[in-house]
Amino acid sequence: MALSLLPRARQTLNQAVARYSAALQGSGGDQNGHVSAVKTGLGQMENLTTKLDSRCLKVAVFGLVSRGKSAVINALIGEPLLDTGPCHGVTRWPRSVYWQPPLATEGDQIPWQMELIDTPGLDEVGGDLRSDMAQTVARQADLILFVVAGAMTRQEYLALLDLWQQHKPLLLVLNKIDLYPDLDRQAIYTNLQQLCQGLGETTAPPAQAVMDGVVMVAADPAPWPVRTEWPDGRVTETWEKPLAQIEPLRQALLTLVAQEGAALVTLNALRSARQIESALVSHVSQLHRDRADALIWEFAKYKALAVALNPIAGLDLLGGAIADLVMIRRLAQVYGFPLTNHQVGQLWQAILKSSGVLLLSQLGSGLLGAGKTTAALVSLVDSASGVTALVGAMTAQASAAGYGTYAVGKVTQTYLEQGCSWGPEGISATLQQVLQETSSAPTLARLRQDIATTLSPS
Repeated sequence: MALSLLPRARQTLNQAVARYSAALQGSGGDQNGHVSAVKTGLGQMENLTTKLDSRCLKVAVFGLVSRGKSAVINALIGEPLLDTGPCHGVTRWPRSVYWQPPLATEGDQIPWQMELIDTPGLDEVGGDLRSDMAQTVARQADLILFVVAGAMTRQEYLALLDLWQQHKPLLLVLNKIDLYPDLDRQAIYTNLQQLCQGLGETTAPPAQAVMDGVVMVAADPAPWPVRTEWPDGRVTETWEKPLAQIEPLRQALLTLVAQEGAALVTLNALRSARQIESALVSHVSQLHRDRADALIWEFAKYKALAVALNPIAGLDLLGGAIADLVMIRRLAQVYGFPLTNHQVGQLWQAILKSSGVLLLSQLGSGLLGAGKTTAALVSLVDSASGVTALVGAMTAQASAAGYGTYAVGKVTQTYLEQGCSWGPEGISATLQQVLQETSSAPTLARLRQDIATTLSPS
């Protein structure tokens, strides 16, 4: 089932890009920057599609300075691509390196890769700048690694709590374990596990939605002195660097990608796309709202006139419904959004309500339009009272018809301005389907809960 998630999300994003690209047609010049904003949003959606095509899992690595974040990344990929050293805060800005883990793939599938994002120490840059940087990177990530090098300080705990609010899977990496005796190492590990459990219980019910574990590594072990006694009696001492102890973290990442990689990438891509779409909706609405309002009033005016002049109730209802359908199609053309039969069917409910208002007005003025017919006949005999009755019936039914069309137009306008995202192929609908199909594994629990809380049809 999971193998179908990426293609489905890709198709949904491609359709959204096509839909909003069409919405730019006929918009004229760049009205108050709205056209540029829509183009920017389209570029962001295309980037999400590229991520899905490349099967890339974004892993953001956070921690305070000198905790060994860059060393952890270097050890994972097996190459010293990132600068490390004893100086305070070697990493000054977020930097990405790519790692293609040794995962078996089926058929001709593109293999998974990971984008490992190295970040500056969270205590290296000042308050607001640090927070903005961390939140921006964390929002873009599919998985967060938080690196510590011993017992957690209060500053580390507060930084961890901020990242926890992103509801992304999070692994706590205890680095530099080579510096601790076995007993001390185990005590630190136990305390970190208890902290993780407590954090999960206080911020993310249900109880199983806790942090995804603590992994102990030594990404850049300190050199050990090696004493050598030679046959001639000489004794020399050299320093040798042990191999990195990174395998527990590597295996944890490989297991996560193999089991939940597709679901993680799909959920995060669709959630990001839904946020992008909310901005696109606002700008597209501003581009076309004046034309749409004018079109709605035009249809309401002419429908009211047609109903007022027609004495036959059946034609009122049939003609009014047809007029509303034509208006819906015309509005869709204004916004550049094609409406499927499913979407038109949803809007028919509003049309029926409109017809119901008209029918009630006709019943009030005479059974199924007989009021206008009777008034017209009476006017032939008694012109004064007949004309008054006829004008009253025409006015009542015309008002109801015009109001009904206006209501249908506004419902359609709102639906189109929301990007049709709740149609069968819309972003919100697809995201809802993916939530129902993905597993309830603890790794995905907090992310699923966060999306489900915010996901509701508008």
